[in-house]
Amino acid sequence: MAEAAGPVPGWWRWLLLSAAVIALDLATKAWVLAVFREGQELPVTGFLSLVLAFNTGAAFSFLAGASGWQRWFFAGVAIVASVFLVWMLRRGGSRALSAGVALILGGALGNLWDRLTQGRVTDFVLLHYQGWSWPAFNVADSAITVGAALLILDSFRARPRDAAPADREGSR
Repeated sequence: MAEAAGPVPGWWRWLLLSAAVIALDLATKAWVLAVFREGQELPVTGFLSLVLAFNTGAAFSFLAGASGWQRWFFAGVAIVASVFLVWMLRRGGSRALSAGVALILGGALGNLWDRLTQGRVTDFVLLHYQGWSWPAFNVADSAITVGAALLILDSFRARPRDAAPADREGSR
């Protein structure tokens, strides 16, 4: 029976990436809250605007219209997910996997801070084109998206076999 391995040395360094995401997320949200009024839009390009928007739900305003219970539900989900993500970082893995997990962790904690302190998430990046627009998002959402993409890419990399050929022969 194999012994459970301890944390990978230096795993905590990935938490610095998570902390950077949190810091950038909170700083940009603070700036937007100081400069914009809710609903105010500042066109940056023909397809990108800055706008102050709030979301009491999850992605794509899922459950935004609920009576308030969703704040604590999504906060709980973020806390449980964050514990799991730290566990994943401690286990180690490829750089893509670790970076992806760290980005998702930072994004989850950035949005969790908003939920706990404001009861809603501050969004400010709006992509649009000829009457079509993507729901507004923030740095934390972007980090979660990039992190998820890295996890997907990492899932396609070649992995060593679970057991060496000699081990498999000995179990016959």
